[in-house]
Formats: sequence, C-alpha cells, structure tokens
Amino acid sequence: MADRYLSFTGTAPGRFLTRRLGLPQPSTLTRWTPEQPYPKGELLHLTAGRSVLALSPVLARTGLTPGDRGEPAAVVLDATGVRDVDTLAEVHAALHPVVRSVAPSGRVLVLGAPPDPADHHQAAAQQALEGFTRSLGKEIGRGRTVNLVRLTDASAAESTLRFLLSPKSAYVSGQVIEVKDGDGAGSAGAPVDWELPLAGRTALVTGAARGIGAAVAETLARGGAKVVVLDVPSAEGDARKVAESLGGTALALDISAGDAGERIAAELPDGLDVLVHNAGITRDRRLANMPAELWSSVLEVNLGSVLRTTDALLAKGVLRTGGRIVATASIAGLAGNAGQTNYGASKAGIAGLVRSLAPRALAEHGVTVNAVAPGFIETKMTAAVPLFIREAGRRMNSLAQGGLPADVAETTAWLAHPASGAVNGQVVRVCGQSLLGA
Repeated sequence: MADRYLSFTGTAPGRFLTRRLGLPQPSTLTRWTPEQPYPKGELLHLTAGRSVLALSPVLARTGLTPGDRGEPAAVVLDATGVRDVDTLAEVHAALHPVVRSVAPSGRVLVLGAPPDPADHHQAAAQQALEGFTRSLGKEIGRGRTVNLVRLTDASAAESTLRFLLSPKSAYVSGQVIEVKDGDGAGSAGAPVDWELPLAGRTALVTGAARGIGAAVAETLARGGAKVVVLDVPSAEGDARKVAESLGGTALALDISAGDAGERIAAELPDGLDVLVHNAGITRDRRLANMPAELWSSVLEVNLGSVLRTTDALLAKGVLRTGGRIVATASIAGLAGNAGQTNYGASKAGIAGLVRSLAPRALAEHGVTVNAVAPGFIETKMTAAVPLFIREAGRRMNSLAQGGLPADVAETTAWLAHPASGAVNGQVVRVCGQSLLGA
C-alpha cells in the first residue's frame, strides 16, 4: 500500500502544513538502482584522535569521490583513536561544522575501536560513541543515516563500509556493527567481481515465494548466486514463478517438518554457500487469550525449524567453508510488542541462536552466522494492519517511514557477501532506527 503521507509531505503545501503542525517530515529515500549504484557526491574523511587505520585505499573503492566542497554525500569519521574525554571533544569538533551540509539521503559513518577491558578510559570513550551515534541518527533528518562500525582492520571491513556508504543501506540507521580481524576462517576474501560477488555460489532462501523472501532471492540472484526458492507445498506455484524468473530452482517443503534438514541436504549434493532463514508466521493474540496451539505453531516455524535445520546442515557438511547463515529476527523480539508474546519470543530466540552459534560455527565449520531484524516493512501483511496502527509503525522511527522488502534483502546480501567473513554474531536492525527498543 502506498504511503500517501510521504507523498503529501513531498509537495510544497504538504511541507508547509506539516511544518506548521509540527508533524513528521519524511524524505524520500535514495535506494540502489542499476542506474545509480553509488551515492552521487563527495566523501569527506575526518579524524578524531590518532588513528592507525589504512582507510584511504578502501574508501577510494566505495564509488565516492574524496573531497571537501559542497554537500558531501557521505562523511566518514575515523574515531578509532579516541581514548578519553579530551579526544571525545575532537568528535564534536570534526562533525559540528559539517553535519548540516550532508546531502539528503547522505551517510554519516563513525568508525570506532573495540572497547579495551584493560583501559577503562578508552572503553568509556569508545562506548560514548555509541550514544553519540544513536542520538545523532535521531536528529539528523532529511533521509540521512548514521551508523557506528567498530573495527581494527580497514581491509576486513571493506564490504561493510561499501554497504553502509551506499544506497543499499537506506533503511539501516543507528546501528552498531562489530567487524573482527580479517584472518578468521569465515573470510573468503574479496570477490573477483564486486558487482557479482556470489557468482558460482548456491543460496537457499526459505519462505521465498513472496514478500521479503522473494526480494532476498532476487537480490542474491542479482549478485550472481544460483538460488533455491523454498516454500511450503501450498505456495509451490508462486515459488516456481520466482525461481524461474531468477534462473533458480524451487523446493516445495514444510521447513518445520522434522526431516527438513535431511531433505534439503539430499536436494543439494554439491553443497550450499548461503542459507537464509526467512520463513515465519504470526498468530497474534494477547497471552490471556492465546491457546497453546497458537503459541507452539509460531515457536515451531520461527525458531524450532531454524535450530533443527541449521544443526542438520552443519552436521552433514552441506554448508561449505566460507558459508553464510543469515536468519530473520525482528524488532518485536528486541523491544516486545503487545499481542505478540509468541512471535516476540521466537524472534528473540533467533538473536540468542546467532550470538551463541556464531563463534562455534566459524571455528568448527568456517561459517558465519548473523541475523537481520526488520522493523515496519511495507508488505501485504502490514497493509492489512489497521490504519492508525500502521501509521504509528511507519512514523515511529528516525526516517519517519516504513521500509521496503528490498531494504531487508540488501542487508541480507551484505551479510551473505564472501568478503563479509569478519562480520559474525551480529543482529542488524533494518528499521530506520525505530524508536522502540535499543
């Protein structure tokens, strides 16, 4: 369903009226297109504290042109050298003069270092960057995003920097992402072709016959992957249409079946590189009115099937070294939502799965495990939500609008990227920096 309020605020009368009434004024976001794969404009590279990162070669490959004139399309502040309250002042000094000049739909990316447990002054200063980043994201406006990346090696973070500085991250803001050292077993290195990073790789997406799952399948195929579109037998027709349009294959299978993992393994004798757990259901009702079957069905599909299938595919060696597992959580699991105790529990469980399994899957199988946590995404499901609840969902984030399935898909594709091996155990919200939750 079209966001009429967003369209109205894009007109001169709409801007005037909403400004006079103090109403949200969302800006139309610039998203990735084949015609505009990179932001148009300059990249401003600033520093706070003494940095040791070799950033310039990586930033030069983002598609942005270094410069310091006009409205920068992106500002990168290297704050990895911030170690105390005094050097925190350099963060203010660097960004205060330029923050108003960032172009609409521009990017502000703060780079920090991991907090040092042996140096509480450095740890305090680096943690301060999180509060700074989240706060700036809530005030910067005009469709601009602000994120924090903690890193020690710029080369290991190239896929992450490219993503966060590009139109692909239009609905990702206020996030804190940790990038580990680049020598982990999950790092497959830079792809031969950054435009086709998944060439020669096989990806399986569950719940991919429609909505977000179909968008994920399309985006992975655009990146060169051979995609297996999995959905329940009742959606086999739609799954086949999606698969055929992408040059992939369809697999009609109930992911909650006890033998789902074994059946997937049998269908993929040559192995799998990317596993996207997108399938999910809702059965909303307040706990006092929720029968046991509504509770168990949601937990079974959204969490139980993910645990069983992942365990089976890892145990059978179906996921190849350098593989990627990306699960779908939700801000309902991070912040809670009335009438969704079952759904919130299942999606919080996904976050727990990711954080626990990620280090072991990397050490034992060379596979990374991450999750995306969508907020209010414009789908057929949210279009059926009552008007006032739907409008609240759209406006209660820093970008004052709903996201699109493509926003979740682009974030999933970044986590599935062969050069994203240093990103592991992360739960990344795709919610426009929702005002709900952390």
